[in-house]
Amino acid sequence: MPASLHHNPIANWLRTHAVPLDHLDPEAPLDDLEPLRAIIGDARVVAIGESSHFINEFAAMRERILRFLAERCGFTVLAFEYGFSEGFPLDAWAQGEGTDDDLSAHLAGTIPVGVDEPLRWIRRHNRTTSTPVRFTGIDIPAAGGSLLPALAPVADYLRRIDPETLPVVQEAIRIAESFAGGSAAVAAPAWGRLATAEQDALSATLTRLLIRFRSVEPLYVSRGDQHSYDIAVRRLEGACHADYTFRAMADLFAGKGLTADTSARDVYMAESVLWHLGRFEPGTRVVLAAHNAHIQKTPVAFNGHLTGLPMGQHLHRTLGDDYFALGLVSTTGHTADMPRDENTPFGFTIDATALEQAEPGSIEAAFADAELGLSIADLHQARRHEADRNTDLAPGPDRIRIQSAYLHTPILEAFDAILHTSTSTVADDLKNM
Repeated sequence: MPASLHHNPIANWLRTHAVPLDHLDPEAPLDDLEPLRAIIGDARVVAIGESSHFINEFAAMRERILRFLAERCGFTVLAFEYGFSEGFPLDAWAQGEGTDDDLSAHLAGTIPVGVDEPLRWIRRHNRTTSTPVRFTGIDIPAAGGSLLPALAPVADYLRRIDPETLPVVQEAIRIAESFAGGSAAVAAPAWGRLATAEQDALSATLTRLLIRFRSVEPLYVSRGDQHSYDIAVRRLEGACHADYTFRAMADLFAGKGLTADTSARDVYMAESVLWHLGRFEPGTRVVLAAHNAHIQKTPVAFNGHLTGLPMGQHLHRTLGDDYFALGLVSTTGHTADMPRDENTPFGFTIDATALEQAEPGSIEAAFADAELGLSIADLHQARRHEADRNTDLAPGPDRIRIQSAYLHTPILEAFDAILHTSTSTVADDLKNM
């Protein structure tokens, strides 16, 4: 029995209250997930996180939970940490368009963050159900790697609706092509090497386009339709947020960034979730898949410095209890660290890093001290436990792993539940990364 067990009240609480789960296999029966129904309650948006991308066990659990929420709880949308603009052809494919093999072409050149298997399940599910599941992207284009996935469709829209303005977006595309990459890790440094005049011209051009779109909305809608206009504006907003993110990242790396300036990406993701919610049928319930650091409800800080306000914080402020954040963690095995390397397609490599013993004070240490395996803990109950217990006891966990490092935040406020798997393994199909 771990020596720290009796000095960790949350570990003691977990031993009594965490619910064991039976399966990691995405195709396994779902009965063991039934306690999740009561844990999430009536939440409209249930976010499922992961402490690292590229982890087999997290991908398997997210797919199982998606199945459970769709098949048994009436959820009909999967929103994913994937480009808003790029999400539309993936939804069409998930609804039955094209052939099964077309998905590989749709995902070619994108970071393999685990969107393929959920999409394949949705396509199979939709063949036999009377209530299909939809797919939506919520992120800035190419995870901040390129403006082109957003700007190219905007150019197509202007060719139909306003050819007179087409040269303006073509100028933005010309500059964007000069630094486009597979992710922000490639594009941001390349953007930083542009002449200041080019950087400023791009920002000014995007701003001019966005203001024009908003100013002449009745004209554009009269020439087309409201839905197409709304999508074009949201794509253009994604390009603007990505452009802002390039500047924020460059300043951050140079040590002169403004406080929480990298929040532009997260607020765009939060607004994209709300954008989709506002266009689906009333009562639609959404499964949201993204990194733990995006779904948490508290600010992101490293070494005591506030670096970002996450999507989950924005959604919680807007939706209140209709937003539910489920973090995924592991205590042993390996995680996927992502050291930067501009000579790779996505600007980083994947290093399978062995997890060290969890730091005291972390949620991972609490699960380890409780000697739990695959299990889920309802932190609503833990918050009540914290409020009722003696003040001389230690506070709840104050950190959570992000890859092999730790992000310091009050865990009982940041997440509504934690799903724990004792061991994590890095996907072995990332050789081209």
